[in-house]
Amino acid sequence: MFIANVSGRLSLLTDETDAAEAIDVAEVSGGRFGPAPADAYERWDDFSTWLRQADLSSSPRRAFAPDELLTPVPTPSQIFAIGLNYADHAAEARMELPENLIVFTKFGSSLAGAVTEVALTGPTMDWEAELVVVMGRSGRSIDEADAWDHVAGLAVGQDLSDRTVQSRGKPAQFSLGKSFAGFAPVGPVLPLSAVEHRDSLRVHSTVTVEGGEERVLQDGTTADMVFSVPAIIARLSDVVELRAGDLIFTGTPSGVGLGRDPQEFLAAGSTLHTGIDQLYPITQKITD
Repeated sequence: MFIANVSGRLSLLTDETDAAEAIDVAEVSGGRFGPAPADAYERWDDFSTWLRQADLSSSPRRAFAPDELLTPVPTPSQIFAIGLNYADHAAEARMELPENLIVFTKFGSSLAGAVTEVALTGPTMDWEAELVVVMGRSGRSIDEADAWDHVAGLAVGQDLSDRTVQSRGKPAQFSLGKSFAGFAPVGPVLPLSAVEHRDSLRVHSTVTVEGGEERVLQDGTTADMVFSVPAIIARLSDVVELRAGDLIFTGTPSGVGLGRDPQEFLAAGSTLHTGIDQLYPITQKITD
């Protein structure tokens, strides 16, 4: 099951399809957990144990509208994003592979849910399909070998980017250019214990333009990351305390609009579809 925020309430989704139904956690746990979505991550050990042991086969469930799927962690303490973390993306950006993590943030007001409308901010609005890590345990100086033990689950995200704003001035304004309203959509979270082949997940995105034509934009695998998820967690925690509910956007594979020849960007009326194997897909409609 997926952990979700359905209309502001902590919920479980039965699967990742259009037929998925929602189970209200506060209701089925008898009040053991509150309705706030953050409750799952702030009490991750307790929550994951309950989720593993609970018999939810006959629990009340309901249908939900796509726009009820809000961002799974509404107010994370920290949002990290990693740049140039795929060799093919670094190559298309004409930049050398980083020897150290390239880290920026996406401000919290840019967070959005799985199925949203995002206003076009200008002529250079770009896509970046990403695996998002949701932390379940806090820690500093986390050993790489222990890093997965601190992860609650994984989700699909988009690191939408206005390349004009991002490249304005020196140094570049990565955080501002990637933090317009709706520029950080994140889907429901699949608990790590349910993820198979967690080090090698296919990451892909397509766009449907007006008229109905659908084209592949990105198709990569997390196996090609420069810094793996455990390596990212270890290096971040050498400096900062990672906290339960923190989000980590782990980088994007090649295929972004900026790296194409000729360059290509999102347009009003197009729809961006982003998916990762096993995870809940997300969809963003680009509007005027």
